[in-house]
Amino acid sequence: MLPLLSSLAGRLTLQDALTQDRLARIAPVAPFHLAALAIMLWSEVDPIGKAVFVLSWGAINCFWLLLLRRPGLSAALSFVLLVTFITVSRFKFDVLMMSLSFVDLMIIDADTIAFLMMMFPKVQVAAIIAAFVLAPVAVMVWKADPFRVRRWTATRSGAACLAGIAGLSIAQPVAPGAAFGDENYVSHFARTGVDAIAGYFEHGFLQSDAEVVERLRADVTCEPAGKRPHIILVHDESSFDIRLIDSVKVPPNYGRHFRSFDGKARKLLAEGAGGPSWYTEYNVLSGLSSRSYGRFQFFVTRIAAGRVERGLPRALQRCGYHTHALYPAYGGFLGAGSYYKGVGIEDFVDGKALRSAVFEPDQFYFDAAARMIERQRERGPMFLYVYLTANHFTWNYALRADLTPAGWRNPGNAMPEVDEFLRRQAMSERDYADFLARLRREFPDEPFLIVRYGDHQPDFAKLIIDPTIDVSELARRLMAFDPRYYTTYYAIDAINFQPAALGSALDVLDAPYLPLVVQEAAGLPLDASFVEQKKILGRCSGLFYGCAGGAEARRFNRMLIEAGLIKGL
Repeated sequence: MLPLLSSLAGRLTLQDALTQDRLARIAPVAPFHLAALAIMLWSEVDPIGKAVFVLSWGAINCFWLLLLRRPGLSAALSFVLLVTFITVSRFKFDVLMMSLSFVDLMIIDADTIAFLMMMFPKVQVAAIIAAFVLAPVAVMVWKADPFRVRRWTATRSGAACLAGIAGLSIAQPVAPGAAFGDENYVSHFARTGVDAIAGYFEHGFLQSDAEVVERLRADVTCEPAGKRPHIILVHDESSFDIRLIDSVKVPPNYGRHFRSFDGKARKLLAEGAGGPSWYTEYNVLSGLSSRSYGRFQFFVTRIAAGRVERGLPRALQRCGYHTHALYPAYGGFLGAGSYYKGVGIEDFVDGKALRSAVFEPDQFYFDAAARMIERQRERGPMFLYVYLTANHFTWNYALRADLTPAGWRNPGNAMPEVDEFLRRQAMSERDYADFLARLRREFPDEPFLIVRYGDHQPDFAKLIIDPTIDVSELARRLMAFDPRYYTTYYAIDAINFQPAALGSALDVLDAPYLPLVVQEAAGLPLDASFVEQKKILGRCSGLFYGCAGGAEARRFNRMLIEAGLIKGL
């Protein structure tokens, strides 16, 4: 039994508790613990979460006991903190679709500050009301509480609670996707704290060599020959050639969408399986690996915001490009707005500015892209990042059934989600073809280079790639980065333009190399960092982080740090 519980048990026996006098004495303490128990039963959905909640509640109480020694007032203050914490966590979920994590305390970025400013007026009003209501209650609880706890007892009990939280968190680490649940507020926060602290002491936020002998040379002026093409990079949500899975039935003529202008179907190795689009955003904009962040990979864009300047948009700015992005969600999501601007996006237009719904058909974003090209093309060459969402989860309903291509018939797969996924892919293929036709029609004298990529496979894919394996074997394959679960596609198209060089456009390519492919296809001189990365491409045959056990990526990260292209990491 914890020392704190032993102490209280020694002072209060069951027989004593049943007397009216003793019941009156525990009245200042019991209601807060019972209310906390009710919150635990409401918010925590699994045994591990409930256990971590209880230990967290104990640790908070011990903190106040160390200062005040009174269990009644300690429970009251702990309950106020608990309610405040859950209120803020739910508010964050309403705004960003994510609950609070311990990393929110470790990383303060512009979007976090904006979130706090949004929250502050509500917190300020609530704090004033709480002060008037709770101050007299606190005084009454202080006077009525007959118990005292030794500070050494509180210290030992608090340490035992923290040790229990750490043990449970290590035994069953929190799943990264749990941040998207509107539940387990306390246990999620506590368990991410253990994971974050362990990861930070292991390698900091970013894995990099302690030192390197090589240095990036000074950049030369970017003077491309001929007219520079407008560059459009298309983020094709959850898209891949599903024929990689033998058991899936596909409609006739399936697969044309994955071919480039030269007829080749090229494969992209993403770094996320079934959900984390922002891993691939980091890959294709910074040209770096999200895996270099280790346990902090889930927060890569938040960590990189304002710290990682190296990337495709910045390199294109050097060559006279104006850089734009159409982002479908709120710009504060995982620090997206700050990250995009940090790597060189001058004009970041988020879902709020676009007035988009949660999910829109591809034609919505292609129409926005065409309007932007019409407004901005006279200023000079454009880089436009277009983020599509039509094939985002879930696939248990027909998204915009009214836009189903004429003659569409479900292929009849055993999993209905697969047929819906294929229907949405057919919509995407049609909308993309219409977009190319519109560019040719409305901008007949403008050259365009268009590069598309799938950011990850859909979530259900990992369940049907090999349905014979159990959950533990699937987890092992995912942790080993089995390419069957990470392979998507990339494709290169051109209008009024002949791609200059495709030597880096390998048949199978790690996602961090895609910025290199874009620049070479556009005929642009590479800056020093991409010259060095091209050497890595040659040595590693298309792999990046997976080459030499991460050694190449760690060395390259240190070179970028020494060159001032990565700061504060």
